[in-house]
Amino acid sequence: MQGNPAEFEAMGSRLGFRILEDSPEKLELLWKGPRFPAFLCLGIALLLLFVSIPIAQAIYLNGFASRAASLWYFPLMNFVLFGIALYLLAQQRSISIDGRTRTVALRKRHLFKRISLALPFSEIDSVKIVPDFVYSGFAVAGSSAAQSFPVPSLRLEIRGNGSVLLDRGGAGRLEVMGEKIARRLGVPLEKYRALR
Repeated sequence: MQGNPAEFEAMGSRLGFRILEDSPEKLELLWKGPRFPAFLCLGIALLLLFVSIPIAQAIYLNGFASRAASLWYFPLMNFVLFGIALYLLAQQRSISIDGRTRTVALRKRHLFKRISLALPFSEIDSVKIVPDFVYSGFAVAGSSAAQSFPVPSLRLEIRGNGSVLLDRGGAGRLEVMGEKIARRLGVPLEKYRALR
């Protein structure tokens, strides 16, 4: 094994991979970051651009003594929103199961970092669908909003090294994907009774 399985845990409750290639030799799955919040931030940043450019020009021409200087936070907000959108759009995960080399390769990409994990088929004991306890949100002012709830997760059970998260989502979709992956790896698919 090359890499650390703990780096592939996800904070969010759901991922949702799509199939790029499904041939007898190779199975390629891809997840591209959270699209809705990324495009929402990008849209708001583009709308703020019409306000931020005149404010930035007025501050540049007249300095911080002008009336426009009191609106300095608009260009800053615009810059922050563009940064958040870029970060979210740059997130990507991929799973590649190669039958020829008999390896499973997981890759995770962020804006500044790329992480990879390579596992030979011989190190994988099974594919499991198990519940992961994921927090629903952030607690605000001592409230109990941050409750954890079980989310079905698809995991590779690694011999002597715990497990690595592949995907989260609906139990039915994970079962179809899990059967496909387990068949290619030649290992059993194990499901918890609560998720059947």
